[in-house]
Amino acid sequence: MQKDYKAMWKELDMNLEAHDGLLGVLTDFYRNIYLSQKNRPDGMKYFDFVISEVHGLRIEEIIEAKKQGRKVIGTFCVYVPEELILAVDGVCIGLCAGAEVGFDEAEKYVPRNTCALIKAFMGFKLAGLCPYVQTTDLIVGETTCDGKKKAYELFDEITNGKMYVMEIPNKKGSDGKTLWTKEVKRFAEKLENLSGRKITLENLKHATKIVNEKRKALQRLSMLRAAEPSPISGLDALLINQVSFYDDPVRFTLKVNELCDELEKRIKQGYGVTEKGIPRILISGSPMAIPNWKLHAITESRGAIIVGEESCVGERNFSTLVDEDFTTIEDALNKISQRYMFINCACFTPNNERLTDIENLAKKLRADGIIHYAIQFCTPYMIEAFKVKKHSEKIGLPFLKIETDYSMEDMGQIKTRVEAFLELIDKGTRD
Repeated sequence: MQKDYKAMWKELDMNLEAHDGLLGVLTDFYRNIYLSQKNRPDGMKYFDFVISEVHGLRIEEIIEAKKQGRKVIGTFCVYVPEELILAVDGVCIGLCAGAEVGFDEAEKYVPRNTCALIKAFMGFKLAGLCPYVQTTDLIVGETTCDGKKKAYELFDEITNGKMYVMEIPNKKGSDGKTLWTKEVKRFAEKLENLSGRKITLENLKHATKIVNEKRKALQRLSMLRAAEPSPISGLDALLINQVSFYDDPVRFTLKVNELCDELEKRIKQGYGVTEKGIPRILISGSPMAIPNWKLHAITESRGAIIVGEESCVGERNFSTLVDEDFTTIEDALNKISQRYMFINCACFTPNNERLTDIENLAKKLRADGIIHYAIQFCTPYMIEAFKVKKHSEKIGLPFLKIETDYSMEDMGQIKTRVEAFLELIDKGTRD
């Protein structure tokens, strides 16, 4: 029987009645999408448990950490260096939200045609439905798009001055890299002032090791998805990547590696979640925060397998490690800043490296086609879809562009388009 957390949620000033309704909907949604899958690895039981306690046990852990004097840092983007947060013994949690919640309240602050991700993180706070944002001591934003950077000004008022914004350069030239290195050092100083702890070389090495090990575990999972048949569904792999943003990093790494041990045994036995020969799809584009599982659920219910995500909730989050061979704090901060400049977000111009990432990932995972996903009004990824389409055609992979939000209203339309796309892939295979 699940523990009653109402007293804790009340202490966090949450809307208890609305929150009960939200958890009920999410529980049914999760059961219908995830627990109905066949041939799931036993290792997914841990991640099912994490989701069942998404606003419970993990929040208790965070509150206990705060009692011990640790600071809780909320983030919205993979550009925020987790290594620095851990180096001051902080707790790093992701705050992006993937559900159409609190939009009426959010639209009192931002235009209706603002992307769903922005309206969601504002809506969850305004509606009193996110215990994570309630526990934060600092919320770190970044200038990856105009919508977010302007929304952060408003969110700073909503959260009583908790916002801190890191400036991401528009270009990756020498000037841009210099700017970013200064931003990383400025963030390190902010964390030291907030926590009252100095970042030492020993702590920074330890923190970097923890985050790199988490990335290595996710890299291992990604490589195992290249097997035919795939030992794990795209839905389950997406969930693991989503959980990586707020679970304890050491425990998470352990559980992912345990799962990968099981997947390796499946591969040796030739056992997968589906039969061989079904279309293998690479998803590319905008991030998918919990509980944004719509496209994966539709695609895999139509007889395909999703083998990878060229996304911030995917490869862009873990594909590159920080060089751990540093002997001074200055050297470490430089190497940390260099690592984050390898993330090829659509905020950069030009961003041709992303096309290479997609091509290499498609080859590694033996993808048969690419679905480019963009949240409506996410202008950078919507525009980059044109170049991704041209490059997909150049390397001979079928391409489908999907623009959608968090609602379920276009489910039927997306199903029809995905079915036609998969038929095209199947026909091309037969031909």
